[in-house]
Amino acid sequence: MCEVAIVGAGELGGALARVLARRDAVTTIRLIDDRGTVAAGQALDIMQASAIEGFAAKVSGSADMATAAGVALVLVAERVGGGEWQGEEGLTLLRRLLLLGSHSPVLCAGASHRDLIERGVRELGFARGRLFGSAPEALASAVRAMVALETNGSPGDVALAILGVPPSHIVVPWEDATIGGLAATRVLDEPARRRISSRIALLWPPGPYALAWAAAKAVESIADRSRRTVMAFVAPDDTTGRRHRAAALPVRLGPGGIVHVVTPALTVHDRVALENAMTL
Repeated sequence: MCEVAIVGAGELGGALARVLARRDAVTTIRLIDDRGTVAAGQALDIMQASAIEGFAAKVSGSADMATAAGVALVLVAERVGGGEWQGEEGLTLLRRLLLLGSHSPVLCAGASHRDLIERGVRELGFARGRLFGSAPEALASAVRAMVALETNGSPGDVALAILGVPPSHIVVPWEDATIGGLAATRVLDEPARRRISSRIALLWPPGPYALAWAAAKAVESIADRSRRTVMAFVAPDDTTGRRHRAAALPVRLGPGGIVHVVTPALTVHDRVALENAMTL
């Protein structure tokens, strides 16, 4: 992947630009904010560190939304001093991106962007696979860390998914989770699993740095086509005839956005809980 645009140079947008640059995940990063001097200042700060940290990505800052045209991926963060885009302001931003005539996928990195994704697909006509969010991956990472603490192990040995609508309607399919290659249900007894599940809501919303790393993981998955599974906010599929809410689901990503929504095996209890979480 050559170029990405980050819309919003606030705390999340700045952290995301730094993470992407340091990991050399892309070649060019365009940081865009109405307060262009702030975006330009952050871009200059990151570029001054390139020789020290040894990355080759180019970062620039601008106040002009038109600079997002032609990039491979647009990332929506948050404005300087204005918080994450929500409601009508968020829809206005998505309309501006549509008017640019670009068919690039749009990745919403904020914890509050679930509703924006749902409305963007339902009201503005975005393709379901083109508009999605990465915040659930940050939550899943926190849960993996919690499981590692419970088992006195490493988060890198924990594989699990987070489904549903955080913070109050979250499903962890423990039967599909593994810890060090072993079934999680063998390593963790039911009281431990219940204890972890009861604490997940307290982990929401993730902080800006965790959200930035989650978005960077999604960008890398798109850039290198690694077929890595990422937790993402996915817009509802209204073709089924039933109205659902956007929800956190495991996905595989490609240059056009979501390639495949991975459907884990669920117990009857988890399937009912997920259906209740997603139903309007």
